[in-house]
Amino acid sequence: MSQVRTRFAPSPTGFIHLGNIRSALYPWAWARATGGVFVLRIEDTDVERSSQAAVDVIIEGMKWLGLDHDEGPFYQMQRMDRYKAVLAQLVEQGWVYPCYMSMAELDALRERQMANKEKPRYDGTWRPEPGKVLPPVPESVKPVLRFKTPQGGSVVWDDKVKGRIEISNDELDDLVIARPDGTPTYNFCVVVDDIDMRITHVIRGDDHVNNTPRQIHVFRALGVEPPVYAHLPTVLNEQGEKMSKRHGAKPVTQYRDEGYLADGVVNYLARLGWSHGDDEIFSREQLVAWFNLDHLGRSAAQFDEAKLRWVNAQHMKVCDNAVLAGLVSTQFASRGLSVPADARLAAMCALFKDRCSTTVELADWLSAYFVDMQPSEADLAQHLNAVSRPALVALRDRLAELPSWDAPSIQQAIKNTIGELKVKMPQLAIPLRVLVCARTQTPPVEAVLALFDKNTVLKRLQVI
Repeated sequence: MSQVRTRFAPSPTGFIHLGNIRSALYPWAWARATGGVFVLRIEDTDVERSSQAAVDVIIEGMKWLGLDHDEGPFYQMQRMDRYKAVLAQLVEQGWVYPCYMSMAELDALRERQMANKEKPRYDGTWRPEPGKVLPPVPESVKPVLRFKTPQGGSVVWDDKVKGRIEISNDELDDLVIARPDGTPTYNFCVVVDDIDMRITHVIRGDDHVNNTPRQIHVFRALGVEPPVYAHLPTVLNEQGEKMSKRHGAKPVTQYRDEGYLADGVVNYLARLGWSHGDDEIFSREQLVAWFNLDHLGRSAAQFDEAKLRWVNAQHMKVCDNAVLAGLVSTQFASRGLSVPADARLAAMCALFKDRCSTTVELADWLSAYFVDMQPSEADLAQHLNAVSRPALVALRDRLAELPSWDAPSIQQAIKNTIGELKVKMPQLAIPLRVLVCARTQTPPVEAVLALFDKNTVLKRLQVI
């Protein structure tokens, strides 16, 4: 088999969301799994709706998720000369003809067909046939160019997701492949691109299934066998609707800003339509090692943010602490705090990451180290009492005298205070957490305190 070459070909007519990016993940994974090539192509022929901002989000989102492309990005608007050359070739070979039917005539034709309960379609008025007399060419109409769809028979392909698909040619009318101003249309450009870029596998959403038979005809007219197709089922939102901006989908980069890890999102997205047995949590390297097209799901997958958070939490637990420190430092920067991603911050991440689903949550936990946190009145009223106050005073005195500020020394000071005043551990540890961290629960309190500056702890205990 020749080298696998896949592509992701988004239209920059709106921001890219998780449903879109899954159509990048699978061709990326298949290229990586087979030692192939992954191509990025920007299909920007819809000039009115395309924007550079949307292109930027596509590239930024893919870069964040680590979906690196080997070739591209290629832009269709920069390839117009190539399309027009291939168009001229098809005209010369008799595959294309000018159609002078006006929009008004076309609308009237469709209305008649619908009134007769027929499928609305172009009726071939201007299609040249042996012995057929064409209408006189109107002076006021610039023609479109139509592709002569083969008549009779059918288009058949073995889809890697949907299985064998067969569509009768009689269901297909003659496709417009160039507009009156000469600019080529989507279905034609895609075929030329896939030929020039030597694409072997087209892995895309099943909203393109209806385009596929038309594209296959153009491939064969150009003397090229079409690639392998895999049409992925739709990703639904939590309400069961197709995921879209209109239905509340977020730009993929927003998940980065909300503190999700790229590996967590990739793991979750991979499972939205593909599986490897019962494995739920896996690394990017495992995904590439396991991925194939035989285990793509046939049913629509439904997005579940709670499940995404759970998957991300599992990746938080195994994430390198220095990496987490860099991400948390960025979260603090977005809050106006300059916190270096140093060994101390990495140690804090190591201590607290098991409690967190995102780096935003981790930054929330670690805020007590960098800003003055005010305990709630309710927590103070509940936990500062006649038993805890003397114990806290005694502990503060012991902590002040410690020659070494580390977890074992702090733990011994706490044990000595409990033994001296005959109090239970929670009666000292909970109000200690409240005063220093403004929380009633934390990891082991001695480990938490050891990462504070000693004077900060003593200062926060002075309120008693």
